[in-house]
This record gives sequence, structure tokens and C-alpha cells, in this order.
Amino acid sequence: MALALTGARIFTGETFLDGQAVVIEGPRIARVVPAAEIGAAERRDLGGGLLAPGFIDVQVNGGGGALLNDNPSVETVQTIATSHRRFGTVGMLPTVITDAPQVIAKAVVSVARAIAEGVPGVLGIHIEGPFLDVARKGAHAARFIREMEEADADTIAGFAMYCPVMLTLAPNRVKPELIQRLTQAGVLVSLGHSDASYAEARAALDAGARSVTHLYNAMSQMTGREPGLVGAALTDAESYAGIIADGHHVHDAALKLAFAAKPSSRMMLITDAMPAAAGGPDLFELQGRTVRRENGRLSLADGTLAGSGLTMDAAVRHCVEGLGMELGAVLRMASLNPASFLRCEHELGRIAPGHLASLVLLDDKLHVTQTWIKGQ
Repeated sequence: MALALTGARIFTGETFLDGQAVVIEGPRIARVVPAAEIGAAERRDLGGGLLAPGFIDVQVNGGGGALLNDNPSVETVQTIATSHRRFGTVGMLPTVITDAPQVIAKAVVSVARAIAEGVPGVLGIHIEGPFLDVARKGAHAARFIREMEEADADTIAGFAMYCPVMLTLAPNRVKPELIQRLTQAGVLVSLGHSDASYAEARAALDAGARSVTHLYNAMSQMTGREPGLVGAALTDAESYAGIIADGHHVHDAALKLAFAAKPSSRMMLITDAMPAAAGGPDLFELQGRTVRRENGRLSLADGTLAGSGLTMDAAVRHCVEGLGMELGAVLRMASLNPASFLRCEHELGRIAPGHLASLVLLDDKLHVTQTWIKGQ
């Protein structure tokens, strides 16, 4: 029987609606109609709040105490997805960072299996590294960073046959021809962890790179005579940019600059979450190194930032309450924009007939009270 969600304001991904109901049939939205016209559907009064498209996070290393690199299994993928779902994330790319080839391969297999087994909210995998620039390694282990060979490009392209793949690489360490080969195979190439010049970054974008990974962090900064990777990202109207809006990774003034400079449809809120996020511990191990959370900041012993303890709802609140941004624009950065980046905007990111009923209910302070994934 159809289910009608009533009693909440609705954000469709485009506009806000009052006095309307979302009618769900199976995993999909059947229609959005005035509350008085729901027909024979079972009525569920949400009692207020804002019903919006669920959040999509393209960079999630861990959560709820689990880390994909530490145990690249279906069980770990499920733990991460389940823990973040409580904070509004209904679609994600579990992320494996720079590691040994066998760890990365096992992570890909486990994510593909999780998708095949129907683990809710898993959309693909993000492989962050190992083809990075040691000069901008951040918390990535230098011993695993290496050059990309043609065989590596073939391997990554092969991974994309099993599940959607996003790959972060350094444009000054990977030839544009290899980037083009990857993008033609369907890999979503993202630029990051790089000291690239503007010209090197521009060449990678021209070769088909689709996004920039955690804008500002672990990349060449913008100066007047050398715009670097930051400048290439901010001046390119077509590519997407993920950004960590947690008050630690990027200064609020730099956040405002990015949101003002780049088309709003190309900005994506991400968490870069680690095991400490979504109810996890303040202390954990990352490839034999201790990461500690202090005052909301995750760092190694030398002070290097090591991911975040952020959840998507907290990123939304930071942008709305901390930066004074318009709510609709922020919600698109958390849902429709990443859906478009992943090329699944025909199913996710909107409350519209035919779209998946993957939704989030927010209270008046933008805290999550309920989520649905494919109507469940």
C-alpha cells in the first residue's frame, strides 16, 4: 500500500512547499500532492519539520568506530553506512585512502558486494590515492604513495566495471593521457593531494577530471602569479568541488569565497569522516599512527589533520547558521549537487515523481529526526 508523508514542510531540491504530501509506492516517490488529495494511501503525519532529499557524501573513510582501510569488508561498509544514516546520509561513497594494492582491491570488492547485497545507502567507492604528491600527502602514508603506471590505469578502469569509482589523484604526478583513459572508462577522476601548478591542474581538467577533493586542503594554494590547484578549481565552471565545512579544515572566510566564486551547482559538502564520526571514539589508529580528537579536530601526533569527525547534518548547520547561507542552496550542496556529480540525479537529490524515496526529516534546528532509503 502507498504511504503518504504529511505534516512537514517539503524541500523538493528546487523549491519549498507547504501543505503538500509525499506519496511513496515501494522504493520510489509516486507523487507530490496537496495533503487533502492523497487518496487511499496510508497517512503518516510527521508532526512538523522539513522533509528534504537525503544527504549524499562522496568521501566517507569511516564512522561509528569503523575504518574502511583497517578492515575492508562488507561488514565495515555496512557499519559506516548505518552510522552516518542517523545523521541524514542516505547515499555515500565509502572511501579507502592510500594503502597497499591488495587493501585497495579488497575494499573495491567489498563495496561492490555491499551494493549487490543491498546494503542501504552505498553508491560506489572513492579511492583516494595512492597516486598522489608526497609534498601534499597530508595524513596519507608516504610509503604507499607511488606513480601511476599504465597497468594501474587498466586496473582502476577494471574496478569501474564492478561498481561506480571515484579516484583522487595528483594532476602533477599522473599524465593527462592516463586521466583521459580513466574518464573514458567511467571513472570519476578528482584532483587532490597535489602541489600542481595551475597549468598542470588545467590540463587534468581538460583531460576529463570531474572534481577537486576537499578544496583548499592538501593542495597548491592560489597566489597572484600562480593560481595553483585552488585557483584552477575556483575558476572552472564545469568541475565540482568537495569541501569540508567543519570550522577546522577551512576558514569561514575561505568557505564564503569558494561559495561566491564557483557556481553553486558545482559545490558539494563532504565530511571526509573518520571512525570518530557518527558516534565513534575520540582515539583510533590510522595505519599504525594514533589519531586523536581534541576540540572537534582530528589530528596525528604532529598536528596534521587526519580527516574529520563531521556528519553531513553538522556541515549543513555550519553553512546555514555559521555562514548565513540560504537553506535551499546548502541543501542542494548536500544532496542534488553530489547526485549530479555521480550522474544519478535522475534518481536522487530531488523529491519528485519517479525519484527514489531517499529522504531526510530535519527539525527546526536542522537536526535529523528520521531518514528513509528507498522508501524504508
